[in-house]
Amino acid sequence: MKPVSIIGMGTSADDLTAKHLAVIQAADVLVGGKRLLAWFNNHPAEKKEIDKNLKEILAYIQTQRKDKQVAVLASGDPLFYGIGAYLSKTLGTEDVIIYPNISSVAVAFARIKESWHDAALISLHGRQSQQELAEAIRGHRKVAVLTDPDNNPQWLAKYIERLAVGAIRMCVLEHLGSDAERVQWMTPAQARQKSFADPNVVIIKRDEVAAADASGEVVLGAPDDWYEHQQGLITKAEVRAVTLSKLRLVDHHVLWDLGAGSGSVAIEAAMFIKTGQLYAVEKNNERIRHIEINRDKFGVPNLQVIQATLPDGLQELPDPDRIFIGGGGKHLAAIIDAAAARLTAKGIMVINTVLIKNVDVALETMGKCDLKTDLVQLQVSRGKAMPWDQRLEAQNPVWIIAGHKD
Repeated sequence: MKPVSIIGMGTSADDLTAKHLAVIQAADVLVGGKRLLAWFNNHPAEKKEIDKNLKEILAYIQTQRKDKQVAVLASGDPLFYGIGAYLSKTLGTEDVIIYPNISSVAVAFARIKESWHDAALISLHGRQSQQELAEAIRGHRKVAVLTDPDNNPQWLAKYIERLAVGAIRMCVLEHLGSDAERVQWMTPAQARQKSFADPNVVIIKRDEVAAADASGEVVLGAPDDWYEHQQGLITKAEVRAVTLSKLRLVDHHVLWDLGAGSGSVAIEAAMFIKTGQLYAVEKNNERIRHIEINRDKFGVPNLQVIQATLPDGLQELPDPDRIFIGGGGKHLAAIIDAAAARLTAKGIMVINTVLIKNVDVALETMGKCDLKTDLVQLQVSRGKAMPWDQRLEAQNPVWIIAGHKD
């Protein structure tokens, strides 16, 4: 079999070198997107358009390369969020030759005449990268975003506004390298009122990177006043940190936060669960509103808010790997029963309570559900200023009960 040539096409035909053109001219088969194939309408090679069915494209390439020279035309640089990585992995590195080229991000920064070694690069093209995007915007002064027709600049502008991260400017660069190229600077408020041609690249710029504070970066054990909440109805910062350690969260987990209150536990769980899903279940209208405000403020797109009176409302949710119960009151036993029945193998349930009776209820009910339990009491005292010194002010002791499923 002949090796497959993967050609980086840059942003226009002007980006092709003599070497690129020689490889393309020698090809018997050209594989690429409709726009790129149109550059070579007069080429005598057989042409195959790339669609969403990459397995079919791969099978076609494998068949053709038995006795023909195949060249794959890839936009920008093949290994920068391109098809090059997929073909290199599936065909094998020994069966591909990659000819790199300039990426659309490099061109975009060249257009605005700024360096990009310090920029974060995010692709939303057919990907669910909202959490990664929020972290990039909060942590970098410059962010380059590859969009798609669904996750377009309008959507991006609305998302940025929900993050509430301060003054931001967006540069939308449409049809880079073509006669229709357009470069526009605007605010998110202006961008959400416009429509844009596809393909495009967006550069997001902040004046400065703020330190982690109430502006909305998710941190472990954030101060209680960073969250919207009804007075006292929030898992306190120190308790929150210990609770999350007991949950032993992993990136792909599904977490149920039952009796979610402000949603603070689910929001900080998002630091660990990035590709999985978070569900905050709460019955109270005002607390539902608080959870939604906190979710948008901290930029946690994989958190869904469910209004229900527990133990109802769980039927449509996917089975959880982790469960946190921060509320329940008189219905705690029924909530544990319903939730434990759905807990996946090796799953963990953690219950916080300040009520002595509910310690017994939790231990007994979790035992009946075949969960192996451990119990800790957390007593936190906080410093309180005095005229010439500090004293310690004791907070309510909290029992944290963790149940492990075999």
